[in-house]
Amino acid sequence: MTIMPFICLFFGIIIGIRNLSKEIMKKIDMVINIVIVILMTTIGMNTGINEEIISELGKIGWNCAVISIFGILFSVILTIILEKTILPLEKIKKQLELKNYENRRDEEVEAGKSPLTIIIPISVILGVIIGVFFMDKSYEIILNYSLVISLIILYTGVGIFLGSNLKILEYVKVIGVKIVLISLAILMGSLLGGAVAGKILGVPENISVISAGGMGYYSLTGAFMTSKFGIEAGTYGFIVNIMREFFTVFFLPILIKISKGSAIASGGAGNMDTMLIPITKFVGAELGLVTLITGIILTFSVPVLLPILGKIFIG
Repeated sequence: MTIMPFICLFFGIIIGIRNLSKEIMKKIDMVINIVIVILMTTIGMNTGINEEIISELGKIGWNCAVISIFGILFSVILTIILEKTILPLEKIKKQLELKNYENRRDEEVEAGKSPLTIIIPISVILGVIIGVFFMDKSYEIILNYSLVISLIILYTGVGIFLGSNLKILEYVKVIGVKIVLISLAILMGSLLGGAVAGKILGVPENISVISAGGMGYYSLTGAFMTSKFGIEAGTYGFIVNIMREFFTVFFLPILIKISKGSAIASGGAGNMDTMLIPITKFVGAELGLVTLITGIILTFSVPVLLPILGKIFIG
């Protein structure tokens, strides 16, 4: 999955630079919307069929939810401070005056006209319900195929929109190396949020801080914490980061009204993967590319960050 997104984006860009008609672009957009719903439902079903997650929700679900929300909250706060001071993302976008199909679509979303603001959260909830009551582990392979195929289509779609307006690269050029500051704000916010949540809940710092430090990278965080601190800690690492994706989807309509950077901050490491397309639909193609770059930086930071935190917070 590490190479696949870049291959799909590349082919999408090749298609996009062919100056496709407005009618074709609208059809592509419609396909992307449908596949987003399929992806969100699949993510929900994947969670619903996982008996370990569902069974543990009753025991530590509240703690995991609070840690996840605080990780998002502090990431958003630090990102907003960044936007208000040295990196005004929305202001830069307006100054460039990029007038294209993607911009018009952004206005519809901001005006609350896009049904995705309601459909995306409902799709996740519906997926969980279907997974819990109507499916079992035997569907896991099918769901994994559905997940991969959906991501391939969506990454290609994002590539097409990027290729149809290469002026988007000008936006990233204007931001320059400051884009790293967004990733740093998200990282520091996640750790700070985990620490504060741990103090409030009385959860050991090695669990609350490290699980929040996964920033949505649930598979690696869960595995690392299990090997380092045991099964219960590993469960925290997995569920906290699964919940970060869910809460990002649920809060997206609210986050986008706060600031464009807030939506990116909530996605965390998931910005490189499953969160890229839903967030891009709301923030636009210009910031969609920023979202991807931020996700890449955070995704490759997590494998380095976790061992460091593991040595600092020895349980």
